[in-house]
Amino acid sequence: MASEQKQEANLIDGKAIANTIRKEIASEVSYLSQKYGKVPGLAVVIVGNRKDSQSYVKMKRKACAEVGIKSFDTDLPEDVSEEEVIRKVHEFNADPDVHGILVQLPLPNHINEEKVLSEISIEKDVDGFHPLNIGKLAMKGREPLFLPCTPKGCLELLSRSGVSVKNKKAVVVGRSNIVGLPVALLLLKADATVTIVHSRTHNPESIIREADIVIAAAGQAMMIKGDWIKPGAAVIDVGTNSVDDPTKKSGYRLVGDVDFEQAKRVAGWLTPVPGGVGPMTVAMLLKNTLEGAKRKFGN
Repeated sequence: MASEQKQEANLIDGKAIANTIRKEIASEVSYLSQKYGKVPGLAVVIVGNRKDSQSYVKMKRKACAEVGIKSFDTDLPEDVSEEEVIRKVHEFNADPDVHGILVQLPLPNHINEEKVLSEISIEKDVDGFHPLNIGKLAMKGREPLFLPCTPKGCLELLSRSGVSVKNKKAVVVGRSNIVGLPVALLLLKADATVTIVHSRTHNPESIIREADIVIAAAGQAMMIKGDWIKPGAAVIDVGTNSVDDPTKKSGYRLVGDVDFEQAKRVAGWLTPVPGGVGPMTVAMLLKNTLEGAKRKFGN
């Protein structure tokens, strides 16, 4: 009998899943509009002229428009005072038409990020970074008002791809406040057995090899090799790293934290970079804004 050809991993198409979620959001927004004569509102505060921040914000505004969420935008100059940024946040806290507030990071060095973010009302913290939201996420039997968008997107990708988290061994690579830590807490809440691998972990590949689910969020281009992955594991690659590529017009291409070409021959499920987790982050931001509005409307 001829030896069986090893099947490649099922690719998790984040773009397609995010589009489905956006359609679901658009129909809920339309229902709220008909029932209450109001729609969810998202306020974005951006400071300075960083190209990457500008393009992110542009993308968020466009995404809001597509699903019927109203955008409230504030563009502040690079040299704005911390007090002025906080004043803007307080204005949006008090505005009943705003259901989510997003301060685009990073902020310039003279502004204390932690101080600004903690001024956002917990009921409008659609990024899910308020210490009270993260604190509730970390506690058994407590529910945060909002979950951080990228971690929430990672679990949504698993669930919509039919990958069960319960009773599985999950390894999170990276321990950042934005992804690593909250995604580990979410996996724990979903009854996975969770290990976090970080820059001080000895022999990380031996730990990653045991995982049924790998969430890679270390910010190290292609650090996770194919032979680090357990055959059939689900691999969610959060990394977005640019590497030199003279064949591209831009001179670079984007790669994840996982060596995609190697991993797709071993993994059972795998997200591409780009087109995996990225589109989900924006979709979850819209979903959080919708949830904030529904709470306010009493729906």
